[in-house]
Amino acid sequence: MEDIWTYSITVFMAFFAIMNPIANIPIFVKITEGQNEKKKKEIAKTSNFVAFLIVLAFILIGQYIFQIFGLTIPAFKVFGGILIFFIGFDMLQSKKSPAHLVGEATFDDGLAISPLAIPILAGPGTIVTAMNFVVNASLIYLGITTLIFGSVVLMTYYAFIYSSYIVRFVGDKNFVIVGKIMGLIIGVLGANMLIQGIKLAFRI
Repeated sequence: MEDIWTYSITVFMAFFAIMNPIANIPIFVKITEGQNEKKKKEIAKTSNFVAFLIVLAFILIGQYIFQIFGLTIPAFKVFGGILIFFIGFDMLQSKKSPAHLVGEATFDDGLAISPLAIPILAGPGTIVTAMNFVVNASLIYLGITTLIFGSVVLMTYYAFIYSSYIVRFVGDKNFVIVGKIMGLIIGVLGANMLIQGIKLAFRI
């Protein structure tokens, strides 16, 4: 039971840090600028639902993808660790990932899918994180991962819904602080994943 609680907390922290609902609020506000509240809710619902489906697909069929392409778990953990580490490193330097750069395009419904759902919410980091937790995992851990990811998606949805209030309450400077804390957590998670991959590869 203790292992399940430890696993659950680790998964939650990983998904929360990599999806970063709070830090993504300014992006949502920018994308939906000029839209009424009803339209903002539709955009929030669509983007989060699509992101959930995409990551869920990788959670369910991730192991088959490994088998089809002959991928190994150590190699995946090493690459995934490096990728996640650099995402966190960029956040610590106050740099936005290219996936988070939104142009000045006129809004259309497609923006709820891309770039909001893909790759801002369901980006490479989120997918790598999800697959890292479910490779060779039992059904119970697969279910736990899915439920926890769903809860983070729900948190992101409500963060988007109340984004205007949150921005006024938290303030721009505090968003920067939260982003750096999340960057630190993501960097450590990436380093830990890299170490795990090296240990598995060399059977240490």
